[in-house]
Amino acid sequence: MTVSMTGYGRAWMDQDGGRILVEIKSVNHRFREIQFRMPRQLAFLEDRLRRLIAAAVERGKLDVFITMEGTVPVSKEAQLDWDLVHQFLDHADDLEKLNVFDSRLNLESFLFHPEIMTVEESSELNESWVHAAESTVSEAVRRLTVMRRSEGEKLHEDLEKRLENITSLTTALQKQAPAVVEEYRSRLKEKIHALLHGHGEVDEQRMITETAIFADKIDTAEEITRLFSHCSQFSQILTQQGSKGRKLDFLVQEMNREMNTIGSKANNASMSHLVVELKSELEKIKEQVQNIE
Repeated sequence: MTVSMTGYGRAWMDQDGGRILVEIKSVNHRFREIQFRMPRQLAFLEDRLRRLIAAAVERGKLDVFITMEGTVPVSKEAQLDWDLVHQFLDHADDLEKLNVFDSRLNLESFLFHPEIMTVEESSELNESWVHAAESTVSEAVRRLTVMRRSEGEKLHEDLEKRLENITSLTTALQKQAPAVVEEYRSRLKEKIHALLHGHGEVDEQRMITETAIFADKIDTAEEITRLFSHCSQFSQILTQQGSKGRKLDFLVQEMNREMNTIGSKANNASMSHLVVELKSELEKIKEQVQNIE
């Protein structure tokens, strides 16, 4: 199965008068990179959520957006500064000894003093919200995966067609090569006849030698054989499971190298035209491969 690195998944879950919303956007990337944007109450879940996503995605740059809407339960805790309390009590004893102040203290003196008693909100969510967050991320990942696979199927079909075109064009090149040599031999013979002006015979042995040198110079048999081999490997890898984008990208580079060599050896318009068509198809394949996981 071919999987695209481009996709989008969105999911939400209502929870205790509030709602958790998760959106995941994925684009192509050399490796796997996951970035989170979420409320601080969920920060402790980041590693767990990262592993959850990594289990479903092998390559790609993913932006994960998590928001909590509505009424989110927040627990509060009273914090008492005991050191400050003791200092207050010590000073109260000192003042009482002076016998000039009414130093009687009551409970409210401490409970409502902003420096002694503070109320802080806890950053931890209760278990139901934690479970809801994980479940919503899982659903968003599932929907992302569905889209990436759907896009991957389209890429697969397009790549197969373009690979068939490259194979056909390479076959045409293979058939064209002998004709180019024969064409050169005929032109060479005509030129020699023209230079001799009908006086003397053409040295057939020299003709054979010159033609052989030319044939060796423009011989593309090895490059064409390797190009066929790369096409076959590309087709096999395309049907494999798991991440394969890097392997295909490497093969595209090898195919491009063979095409460049063939193009430099091409000695007539027909072969040059075929090489141009080959490189055009390969460029489109290269663009598509960049999106494969």
